[in-house]
Formats: sequence, C-alpha cells, structure tokens
Amino acid sequence: MHSNQSSFVCSSILHYSTPTLAHNTRNHLSSLANLKQTYTENPVPYIVKKCIAHLQLCASSIFKLKQIHAFSIRHAVPLSNPEMGKHLIFTIVSLLAPMSYAQHIFGQIQGPNIFTWNTMIRGYAESENPWPAIELYRQMHASSIEPDTHTYPFILKAVAKLTAVREGEKIHSISIRNGYESLVFVQNSLVHMYAACGHADSAHKMFDLMIDRDLVAWNSVINGFALNGMPSEALTLFREMGLEGVQPDGFTMVSLLSACAELGALALGRRAHVYILKIGLSVNLHVNNALLDLYAKCGSIREAHKVFNEMEDKNVVSWTSLIVGLAVNGFGKEALELFKELEREQLVPSEITFVGVLYACSHCGMVDAGFKYFKRMKNEYGIVPRIEHYGCMVDLLGRSGKVKEAYEYIQNMPLQPNAVVWRTLLGACTIHGNLALGEVARAQLLQLEPGHSGDYVLLSNLYAAERHWSDVQKVRRIMLTEGVRKTPGYSLVELGNRVYEFTMGDSSHPQSKDIYAMLAEITKLLKLEGYMPHTTNVLADIEEEEKENALSYHSEKIAIAFMLINTAPGTPIRVVKNLRACADCHLAIKLISKVFKREIVVRDRSRFHHFKDGSCSCRDYW
Repeated sequence: MHSNQSSFVCSSILHYSTPTLAHNTRNHLSSLANLKQTYTENPVPYIVKKCIAHLQLCASSIFKLKQIHAFSIRHAVPLSNPEMGKHLIFTIVSLLAPMSYAQHIFGQIQGPNIFTWNTMIRGYAESENPWPAIELYRQMHASSIEPDTHTYPFILKAVAKLTAVREGEKIHSISIRNGYESLVFVQNSLVHMYAACGHADSAHKMFDLMIDRDLVAWNSVINGFALNGMPSEALTLFREMGLEGVQPDGFTMVSLLSACAELGALALGRRAHVYILKIGLSVNLHVNNALLDLYAKCGSIREAHKVFNEMEDKNVVSWTSLIVGLAVNGFGKEALELFKELEREQLVPSEITFVGVLYACSHCGMVDAGFKYFKRMKNEYGIVPRIEHYGCMVDLLGRSGKVKEAYEYIQNMPLQPNAVVWRTLLGACTIHGNLALGEVARAQLLQLEPGHSGDYVLLSNLYAAERHWSDVQKVRRIMLTEGVRKTPGYSLVELGNRVYEFTMGDSSHPQSKDIYAMLAEITKLLKLEGYMPHTTNVLADIEEEEKENALSYHSEKIAIAFMLINTAPGTPIRVVKNLRACADCHLAIKLISKVFKREIVVRDRSRFHHFKDGSCSCRDYW
C-alpha cells in the first residue's frame, strides 16, 4: 500500500471516532512509533510483535483493532505477514466484527496455517450466514491442509445451523478416518449436528457410542428428540440422565418442558416445575417461557397466567406465548386484551405475535377485527406479512363460512399460496359443503404435495357429506394405487407418571375388556340424553348401525373411557389427539362431560376444546 493510501486509512479511522478514544489510542500506539525509530534497519518483526501484544489488549474494541491494523499498514507491515494476519483475524472474529473484514485479510495471507483456517471457519459458523464456513472447509482440503481437533466443532456448528446433514455425514466420515471421532468435543458436535438436522435417531446412535457423556451431550440428544416429534424418547433419556447422576441445567429443563408440552403430560410438567424451583432456575427467562408454553399447551391457561404474572423479567416471547396460548384455548377476546396490554407496555410485537392475534380472531369468528389487526401489522409496525399471516386470513374467512371470499383472497395474495393455504381452503369447503371450490383446492394440492394423506381424507369427507359414494371409492382407489396411507389417529392421556396412547379400535391395552364395557355404557347413557350419532363423515356407504359402531371406537372415546375407569369421580380428564376432532366425537364428549360431571380438555391438531356441563369453550365454532 502506498504511503498516501495508508495515511488516508489511518486518518479516516481517527476521524470517525470519538476524540477521547482517538487520543487514548494515539497514546496507546506511540510506543510502536518509538519502536520503529529504535530498530531502523529491520523494524517489521518488532512492530509485528508489538502490534500483536496490543491486539491482545483490545478484546472489547473494534475501534482499537482498526487503529492497530492501520498503524501496521502505515509502517510497512504487509497483510501477507502470516503472524500479523493470524492475530488480526482472530481478534476480528472474537469481536464479532464483519466477516468481510476478516476475509479481506485472509485472502492476502501467504500460506495460512490451520489455526487461521479454523478461526475463519469459526467466524462464519457463528455468523448469520454460515455457508462460507463449508466453502472454506472445502478449500482447506483442496490446499492439502488436514483438519485438526478444533476444526470439527466449528464446521459441524455451521452444518447444524444450515441443517445440511449430507455435508455433516461427509465430515463425520473424515473425522473417523483421521481418528478424531472418539474425542468428546467432536462427539458432542456430531450429536448436536444430527439432532439439529432432524436426525434424532442418528444423534442417539452417536450418543450411545460415547464413553464419557457430559451435560452438553445429554442436552443435545434430549433436545433433538424433543424438537423432532419424539417427546417420549426425550423423557426416557431425561430419566436415564438422572440415574447416571448428571445434574440438569436450564437448557435441559427447557427441552424437558417442551417434551411434556408435546405429550400433554401436565402432571410430569408440574413435577418438573417443582424441581426447577428447587434448583433455583425459576429466575431463568428461557425456563419460565418454556413453563408458560407447557401450561398453555396442556390446556391449563390459569397456571400459564400465574407463571406469566410471577415472572420478574418478560420479553416479547413471554407475551406472545400467552397470547397464542389464550387463542388456541378458545379465549380469543382475552388474547386480544393481552395484546393491547403489550402495546401499553410499549413493547414491539413480533411476526409470531401477530400470528397469535390473527389466530385468535380466526377461531372466535372475529372477521372484522382480524382484518383490522392485519392492516395494523403492516401500517403501524412495518411487518411484511408472511405466508403464515395470509394463511390465517384465509382461515378467518373460511371458518366464518365465507368460502368464496377466501378463494378470492388467495387469488389476490401477493405471495404464491403454498399447500397449507390451499389445505386450509379445502378444510373450509369440507366444513361448509362447497364441493366445487373443494375440488379446485384439491387440484392445486395435487401439484404442490400430491402424496399428503390428509388432503385425500378431507376430499373424501367432502364427498361423503354430499353422499357422492362413488367419488369416495374413487379417492380410496387412488390412495391404494399411489401407496398413500392415511395418518392413523391416536389419543394420549396421562395417568400415574405414564402417558398412554390409544388408536381407533385399540384392543392392545390389558384393560380393553373393561374399556369397551365402559364405551357401551357411555353410548347407552348418551342416548338417554338424546344423543344421535353424527354419521355424515363416515367414509363408506354402509348401514347406519355400522357407522355408529365405527364412531364408537374413535381413539379419543377409548382414551376417555380408560380415564373414567381409572380416575376418581370429578377428576378432570385431558386428552391430546393428533388429528382434528370429528363432529360426532365433539358432540359425544360434550354430553359425556354433562352425564359424568367431568371437565374434559381435548387438544386436537388445531386447538383446545374445554368441555364442561354439556358445552364446549369453542361454542361449536372450530
């Protein structure tokens, strides 16, 4: 660099800094100038040494880093100097300065060593754009530089953020070839990578191979199961962790609470809450947010409110969790009141907050309010609507019976509608009996997600409701031909530290004989209350009596019968179902709550139903 250019760099950096800091930095660097005067014959090694010493002292100031860099340039230290470049890059990455700055220096270093490569990979892995870390890793291999023990944790972190499992598998193979797979920090990184990429089984296999399992490893595999739809496995591992004497931390408890929330295991979640209080994690914001989410997802909105009110620190996630919890539990007006309170606190709602607000409007039939909030989201908060927000608006119109308006809304959306949007319309058509638009929605879904079993079921329900039995059979034949299998319905209930799962017509439980006797008793008592089975959506042209029998064996009814046998009178019953509750089960459970004087909470795929004294919190609008 010419002297006039280096002078410009130095003076520019000084000009755009505070006078005090500039003065201090000039004093800080004066010794370097004196050093150059002392060693006039070959001052570069001494200047480099002194610059490196000063770099180690500027761990909290990007400004000082740039001052030292400018000084080195001005005094003829080339960027290609490997020692100077190495320490500059390390300091840039440690200060979270822009990686473009580090890349500029890295590109001029002659023969960077493994430490410098690792630092660059680490910097990109910790940045918002981790993909260059993988590119650098490939370049390192092309330069015949073998990765060392520090390379793998950094590169696997980048892979985990990108969920690029194929790249991760290649890196795993190389770590085995180089003999590093047995090192605990490499193993921890591999467990985390597979879990983050959605391969919980691979994470568990890696975990099983570990001889020394530290808390990081346990947390990674438990969280992997919790996040990948395997909550039972997460709870099993948590129990094993306790047996091995490993003490959980806040991260562990967040994963545990997530698993309990997914299963609807309220009793277990409550015990986890007691344990959290015992070990002093009740002030942890993330743990409290997870507790709040647990109670909301288990249908215990009163306890969720209590956690929220007792939190010393709250963030937007806390407010959003409770708003969404109120919305899915059928308390739409309360959710909107809480949103107003959030605004009074002068907090800025997030995109997800507005998803909760729009969901509340949708599930409570507040069409005008929904459009008002959608407009405010854009105009007042500058949030660009995402496909989730447009999906809520389609759902808002569809649920209220405005199916044609919902279709027109989709046609005029500025974003390309995805399968979820079209499926929302198909569901609305099924509820409100619009066969023509239902077939239009199905045609779109065939192009976007042709193998989704739920779409076939929705279309079959629509045909069955219109008594188009030949079309029902046609849909079934297509499913058989194309190998599409209907997602089996199941219901979960918690009893005595265990979660029990029941499927339609389930006879695997040891108490099956008693359960079916209770189902017969339930049917008898409900008919005395005027119950008439809702057989419209039974997907076959069969006799009404056969349809009634089929409806009697739905998984949620079996689960409720099991709980009526095994719990004391008056005990609330909580059921988690993976599919949307059918109209007949909804009607039957309302009457069961009245006849047996039980509060029954059912969480289906889309919302909660709180049944009590023969009525439901959804007011038959779901």
